[in-house]
Amino acid sequence: MVPQLLVSRLMHSGVLLHCDPDTTIATAAAMMAERSVSSIFVIRNDDVLGIWTERDALGIDFTSSSIFAQPVSSVMSSPVISVPTDMPMQEAAVKFRETGKRHFLVVDADGKAAGILSQTDMAINQGIEPYLRLRDVRSATATMPLSISGDKTLAEAAASMYKNCAHAAIIDCEKLGLGILTERDIVRLISRNTGNEVVGPLASRPLITVHEDDPLIHARDRLINLRIRNLAVVDDNNQVIGLVGFGQMLAGVEQLYTQDLRAALEQRDSALAQSRRTLQLAERVIASSLEGIMITDAKSRIEFTNPMFTQLTGYNADEVIGKTPALFSSGRHDKAFYDQMWQALAREGVWRGEIWNRRKTGELYLELLTITAVTDDNDIITHYAALFTDITQNRRNEERIRQLAYYDALTGIPNRRLMEDRLEQAIRQTHRNRLGLAVLFIDLDHFKQINDTLGHHVGDSLLLQFTERAQTCLREGDTLARLGGDEFVVILPELNSSEAAQMIAQRLLDKHREDYQIDGHTLSAGASVGISLYSNEVDTARQLLERADAAMYTAKRAGRNAICLFTDAESQKNETSGQTASAHGPAALF
Repeated sequence: MVPQLLVSRLMHSGVLLHCDPDTTIATAAAMMAERSVSSIFVIRNDDVLGIWTERDALGIDFTSSSIFAQPVSSVMSSPVISVPTDMPMQEAAVKFRETGKRHFLVVDADGKAAGILSQTDMAINQGIEPYLRLRDVRSATATMPLSISGDKTLAEAAASMYKNCAHAAIIDCEKLGLGILTERDIVRLISRNTGNEVVGPLASRPLITVHEDDPLIHARDRLINLRIRNLAVVDDNNQVIGLVGFGQMLAGVEQLYTQDLRAALEQRDSALAQSRRTLQLAERVIASSLEGIMITDAKSRIEFTNPMFTQLTGYNADEVIGKTPALFSSGRHDKAFYDQMWQALAREGVWRGEIWNRRKTGELYLELLTITAVTDDNDIITHYAALFTDITQNRRNEERIRQLAYYDALTGIPNRRLMEDRLEQAIRQTHRNRLGLAVLFIDLDHFKQINDTLGHHVGDSLLLQFTERAQTCLREGDTLARLGGDEFVVILPELNSSEAAQMIAQRLLDKHREDYQIDGHTLSAGASVGISLYSNEVDTARQLLERADAAMYTAKRAGRNAICLFTDAESQKNETSGQTASAHGPAALF
């Protein structure tokens, strides 16, 4: 499912890209092309009058020589749909689907513009779970893409894309080969006052592809790394069979959500239909069910329970008949939780979720609960049927599996897999907010010697104590991860300078130099620390890690127990003679 983040965490905040209603279409397009954004707001006296998007650009009449000089207000979409900053991401996804829009204006509690939210923002910030579930590119690829002959005019191509609701089209040009024309390309062409030319030479090339069997998360990462909007999907014969982009990925996740909900409703309908066909069979099924069953009247007074209910809660039927389910309340859920549950029941007739309840013994347990509203022929609610199972142990098992998958078994801190995911998120956040980012690569000096001479249990204790010390030197938003053995990585987001990263590295080194007391042994230890910094030239997780690793090895070759910053070649020329260079590039030693 889509993670339950709030819109405020995903939106683009700050000053909205906007223009005056009298701004020409060409000027508005140029502003969008320069900023690489997909929409521009039309504002007068701080009032948002409308929005002009890449989708709206398809409606431009390229056959008119004067169209680019027309005011953008003549082609904008109005009114603009707004959402509050505290709207959950799941609700926003549903609203995107229901309205068919791709941009929302985000407003604060006072109704003032706070930012903009796009479908792309949501697709990028879903995390990895939806992509693992969708598995391959084929699962997010719909029908064959729109294909347009390269000898068509720009007006014909744009009209075809608009008519077919296509965000992009494959351009088939006999001389130039396959290319792609996207909504963003259309905006770029408008900004250049491109007339009604033949579309073949205007397409973007080369056509970047992904195989239909590739993991979907690979396609997502490629879109992000290449900063493009669409990939062509090819089969084993290298034939284009579809297009995949963030919009299709988000639609795929929504389709999974709909399928889950439909499955739950079908299961409920099937059970109710079976009970109507034969009461005797229903009674036997209920009596032997492995799920707890409870039926209440319309005022939530308990009328019936099955044997499994007693086994799960500890209450006999005569102890609960006539009472309400408040008897089992755990105290963990507030009034808003129950209000939302009852609202869903009133609106949809069913509620399914996880809830903490209390057994007769006072023990708390987690149950998966489905409540169904039972109505008469006049659609008046007469009863509520609740089915539940104890999933406490299942949840513990899931948490244990997740812990093993994403966290180091010895130290309990993130492992390489989770570190790489957090570093990717930190890079995206840094790119968006223009804040600094540093990566520290730490290798404990002479750790193998300690393991070999004093035993692995002493080495493990040293790693645990180092982890505890290191965490006291870091900020709340920093990440300490163990790659394996005695190698650690620290992610430091929102740093204003390289000096700040060096200060944190020095604190870590100073803390580690303090003697360790382990099993009667007093150990003095050092570490070699390499630092790499995010920049326009170094903006991928792999580059940051490789450079920090290279700087760490430079520190080791310089005598260990030191800090080394990876710098560019020009900075290397100005460094002192005590500096050394790694095999991967120059580094400054401190």
